[in-house]
Amino acid sequence: MHKLLEKIFNFLYPLFRDWGMSRNVASYTSLIFNIAILIALAYVIYYAAKFILVTLTAVFAQRTKTKFDDYLIQNKTTRYTAYLIPFFFIYKAVPVILDKYEYWESMFGKIVGIYIVLLGLWIVRTVFNSLRDYLKQKPEYSDKPIDSFVQVIMIVLWIFGVAMIISTLFGIKKGELLTILGTLSAIIILIFRDTILGFVSSVQVAINDMVRIGDWITMDKFGADGDVIEINLTTVKVRNFDNTITTIPTYALSSDSFQNWRGMQKSDGRRIKRHVLIKSSTIRFLNDEDLHQLRKVQLISSYIESRQAEIDRYNDLRGIDKTLSLNGRNMTNLGLFRKYIMQYLHDHPGLNKNMHIMCRQLQSTAHGVPLEIYVFSSDKRWANYEYIMADIFDHVMASVRYFDLEIFELPSQIGSVD
Repeated sequence: MHKLLEKIFNFLYPLFRDWGMSRNVASYTSLIFNIAILIALAYVIYYAAKFILVTLTAVFAQRTKTKFDDYLIQNKTTRYTAYLIPFFFIYKAVPVILDKYEYWESMFGKIVGIYIVLLGLWIVRTVFNSLRDYLKQKPEYSDKPIDSFVQVIMIVLWIFGVAMIISTLFGIKKGELLTILGTLSAIIILIFRDTILGFVSSVQVAINDMVRIGDWITMDKFGADGDVIEINLTTVKVRNFDNTITTIPTYALSSDSFQNWRGMQKSDGRRIKRHVLIKSSTIRFLNDEDLHQLRKVQLISSYIESRQAEIDRYNDLRGIDKTLSLNGRNMTNLGLFRKYIMQYLHDHPGLNKNMHIMCRQLQSTAHGVPLEIYVFSSDKRWANYEYIMADIFDHVMASVRYFDLEIFELPSQIGSVD
């Protein structure tokens, strides 16, 4: 190639000398013409390369099933590659054209070399961006932090690129430059602290499968409660349910606590765990009149019959004096109400019957006796889940008075007289 360039650019000087020009005039005139020829050839090479690369890539992309080449076109990889070819030609031609002008040859050679390095890095970046976009369309990679790995690779390449540029500008040997960078590692670590921490966290997140794109996470420290939409080297973006975006440092995922709801979303049900407070002063034994009235409640009528028969047999065998309700075995309004709620939950169409269904009594408090419902809704969608939970507790609060119980609430100040 060097001999071909010499034939292209070295024929003008002897021609101008033959025409009777002095050495200086012939030299500068041939230089001007050579530069013009170089620019013209560079433009021709550029448009030819652009036409060939873009056209061939487009035709190839249409005939292939893979979408990777489509992403190469979208990220303009071929267009940037078309720029690289004429600049490589210029880089090879400059020493020939400026052979007698060492200063200008050195300066322009460095400028063109730096531009080639930067353009090369940019082309590599478009290739990795295309690979990222392609992998994100694959179901097995759609929830992986691909952005983080692409950014790490590009940071490493940019470091080498900058090292090459510095080496080219100042004539420093690459080995000596790496030694200098080694001594400056403390400053580099300080500058790229978040990047380094983010990289380590990204690896941990990927290996341990802690967070995926699309996961619903809750992180109270940063006010995040929503779906992960992006994981990159330094930040994790969460779209909250009010459509605001929360940005979390990537390293916070490994250093701080957060809640990932993926397990719930993949399970067969979403947990409902909530309680009401029953006034302890309203809890009492049930007499025959109460039981007669409660037999009208269809969900527990058969239970009342069988349970009362069992209690009567127990008390009769032991000769229990039932003139006082405290003696022997008895049913309470709270116990019967708890049984009623259990039957109601088993019949509720919105609950998963293959998972825990429980109505339990918790430790008494100063505000009453907590009666907790612990179940799983079969529909995990937020709006439907809230509807099912509200429907259950609407019924609980409305039915409690039929068992002569009351729900605790603080006294109202409305209408009070000072």
